Amino acid sequence: MTSKPSQVPQKLAFGLVVAALGVVYGDIGTSPLYALRICFDGPRALPVTDANVLGLLSLIFWSLTILISIKYLVIVLRADNKGEGGVLALMTLLTKTKKGTVAAGGAILMLGLFGAALMYGDGLITPVISVLSAVEGLTAAAPRLGILVIPICLAILLLLFWFQRHGSGKIGLVFGPVMLIWFAIIGFLGVFSISANPIVLTAVDPRHAVWFFVQNRLHGFFTLGTIFLVLTGGEALYQDVGHFGKGPIRAGWFYIVFPALILNYFGQGAFLIRNPTLTDNLFYRLAPEWAVVPLVVLATVATIIASQAVISGVFSLARQTVQLGYFPRLDIVHTSNEQIGQVYVPVFNGLLCAGAVILVLAFGKSESLAGAYGVAVAMTMLITTVLLFFVMKNLWHWNRFAALALCTVFLSMNVAFLLATLMKIKDGGWVSLIIAAAVFATNMSWDRGRKRLRHNIMTGAFSMKDFIADVNARKPIRVPGISVFLAGTAGGVPRTLLHNYKHNKILHEKIVALTVKTIEVPFVAEQERMEVETFGLGFYWLTLRYGFSETPDIPAALARATVPGLNFDPMQTTYFLGRETLLSARKRGRPPSWSNGVFAFLSRNACDASKFFCIPPNRVIEIGIQVEL
Repeated sequence: MTSKPSQVPQKLAFGLVVAALGVVYGDIGTSPLYALRICFDGPRALPVTDANVLGLLSLIFWSLTILISIKYLVIVLRADNKGEGGVLALMTLLTKTKKGTVAAGGAILMLGLFGAALMYGDGLITPVISVLSAVEGLTAAAPRLGILVIPICLAILLLLFWFQRHGSGKIGLVFGPVMLIWFAIIGFLGVFSISANPIVLTAVDPRHAVWFFVQNRLHGFFTLGTIFLVLTGGEALYQDVGHFGKGPIRAGWFYIVFPALILNYFGQGAFLIRNPTLTDNLFYRLAPEWAVVPLVVLATVATIIASQAVISGVFSLARQTVQLGYFPRLDIVHTSNEQIGQVYVPVFNGLLCAGAVILVLAFGKSESLAGAYGVAVAMTMLITTVLLFFVMKNLWHWNRFAALALCTVFLSMNVAFLLATLMKIKDGGWVSLIIAAAVFATNMSWDRGRKRLRHNIMTGAFSMKDFIADVNARKPIRVPGISVFLAGTAGGVPRTLLHNYKHNKILHEKIVALTVKTIEVPFVAEQERMEVETFGLGFYWLTLRYGFSETPDIPAALARATVPGLNFDPMQTTYFLGRETLLSARKRGRPPSWSNGVFAFLSRNACDASKFFCIPPNRVIEIGIQVEL
């Protein structure tokens, strides 16, 4: 009788661990396909010697141990924002409770936004290099099939991006089991190879890593940029903590992923020591000849899963950025009625698809694309370390010197990897930096434009009390029903209300000014969702609060509202939205700034407010308003 209750949580926990394998560990789990091979077969290939092989294996082991196992799995996962993770969640966690100067808070904000912008480059490059490296395994079975690598890769990527509109829920059911099989097989292949040359196990001695740098010097330092490929996907561990929780993610890493990766990398090293001339298709050479084609198929499926996880992460990141006010409203499609995190963003899907096709055609091979890969992730990991120090000091109240000492270890490794990856900028690293710079500039332009627009709208605005006094004096016709006027900020009378009153000379019996705010937490409790201010004469001001991981649904929130005197009958409620026409102001003869132009362009192409807030189109009246920037 006592054993049954304890079995249920164990089964549920194991199910979450398996599910996490398919979403969280897809990227880092497919790195063995290319990471070690490129060190000995890339444009800056090292000579295959026992010392070099053992040195690189030692670097891989200790990098995964310190930066992934200790930094992310043990420490960073503790810094969740009400269950949500990722650099944006870390940023909002700090800026929400930051005690210090405004400048310091602004610096944290800039770091967080730039770190998030860097993730978009990773979201573009990961599918390309992963699928390319998997499909290139065909040449191990039959070199003549090399001409088919690019067409097959393009076909897989196009199908992958086409499928996004249908959501990942259906194929998500098999993601975890497939990745479990993947890790089991790569671990077994590693064990089989190590058994023939167990000397590679001595690479756990960090002196091999030190001797590697002594022997190779500057060349060895440059190789760090390639070794960093074994860490890509580490940021996803933190980004996806809200989907599965800390326990399943940690269990998946320490019991399955980490052992399988180490065994496979050491197995590849053992093969190289036995066969120093066979550096191409290194991963596939661990398998018997008859198993190469099935392994290519499995690797391709694994890379598709890894790509799907990264693409879904980009969609979630885009939604969070929109909710925080650093992107214009986007068309966001929810692909699951059960899982709130499963979203599809058509604009970003199209941009990622076009970019992926261009990268495949431009670079052609995974080793060529390796130069573009890693720069963005290295910078993001560095930013996470910096923000982690402030979390330790300000939120966890650690001793400053203890926090500084630990973060210095992480920071020194992050800086070394970043400097090494920056050496690859001319080889393609500029791709991710340009993407990040474009996204960051868009974030800043949109934020500044919204602030200017809000300031201009509020300048000279009527107060609600003055407006109500004027209505009371003029006594216009009042018709049955409720009119809801969306207002960007609380305070002055919404311009849509002023225009409607000025031109139509008529008002509904109930007038509701509504402000929707996104606050810096992932989710808002229902009892804290709404704030009501009553003015009399049927006038109300409602404020709805949403977290940055939620989707605003105004009609649903109003239907649940219990406000005395207000009954939001859908057939008796009319929503008034403003359609702003932005006019660029010329000050002192200067032309409009490029930032104003970007903001105006984004504003014109933003998702319709009624769709974004889930308002039925047949209950909406739009009023045109001209606003000067």
